[in-house]
Amino acid sequence: MKKIEDNMSPKKTKLLIIGSGPAGYTAAVYASRAMLSPILFQGIQPGGQLTITTEVENWPGEKEILGPDLMKNMEDHARNLGCEIISEHVSKVNLTERPFFVETDSGAQYLTESVILATGAQANWLGLDNEEKYKGFGVSACATCDGFFYRDKIVAVIGGGNMAVEEAIFLTKFASKVYLIHRRDELRAEKILQKRLFENEKIEVIWNKQVTDVLGKDNPLGVTGIQIKDNLSNELSEINCSGVFVAIGHSPASALIKDQLKTFDSGYVSTVPGTTKTSIPGVFAAGDLVDNVYRQAVTSAAMGCMAALDAEKYLSEINNGN
Repeated sequence: MKKIEDNMSPKKTKLLIIGSGPAGYTAAVYASRAMLSPILFQGIQPGGQLTITTEVENWPGEKEILGPDLMKNMEDHARNLGCEIISEHVSKVNLTERPFFVETDSGAQYLTESVILATGAQANWLGLDNEEKYKGFGVSACATCDGFFYRDKIVAVIGGGNMAVEEAIFLTKFASKVYLIHRRDELRAEKILQKRLFENEKIEVIWNKQVTDVLGKDNPLGVTGIQIKDNLSNELSEINCSGVFVAIGHSPASALIKDQLKTFDSGYVSTVPGTTKTSIPGVFAAGDLVDNVYRQAVTSAAMGCMAALDAEKYLSEINNGN
């Protein structure tokens, strides 16, 4: 009977890492090298957003690598250094008491002296069936990541805010033509960005239209166009294109710590400038959960390094009574 009770009691550890994108795995590498014996929870989407990306050509040292392969390499690196990696989703976190309490979907419980949050942010999608089908095969939410693959091709960008306009302008470096599809008759983007957009001869704005379907082929899997609906007449039409970039915003995966940490109105976690320290000592945040500007794998990895170093310093101070 006592053995059962012991198995049910929370496991105690120095550091838990929640999230398994570039930030989480990099934090795991650095924390393992610091002998902190970290435990990392992979979450619902092990590897994060890069697992839905095909070729990655902007990771230093890799001329070209598939997104899932890059994340598998990072996972293996963390494992080889001794990080315990658990394929579970964290469903509950209590940061109001020390040690911090964490519980997974399976009911496993943990008590930890410190936490690194690296749950990331997810692109907002249109919610179309074929949009899901062609993700990574013509449908993307990151022009910086995937724009290069559409050299001399026609692409469409969906949205009307700063992100959409910036993505459209960026894509003109590669694409022969860029359609910007917006459901209203005016953009929400900053005026200076709109000016640059309208002055670019490669860009055509399609007003008062919304995308109702993504068109494509199966062998090989790829996008061939989009179906759009006129919001005034309800008339359907099609636009031929090889790529579709959805730019209707991102949502940080911060629901887990809602009302416990200081966040911005957008949901991104607030950190002390120049660090990964949050509003609660011992809790650190890194990657797209914090970053709503760059949103690159390499910047997320850098923040994961920072978080591990910040956590190491924090644990050293509390254990030495400082």
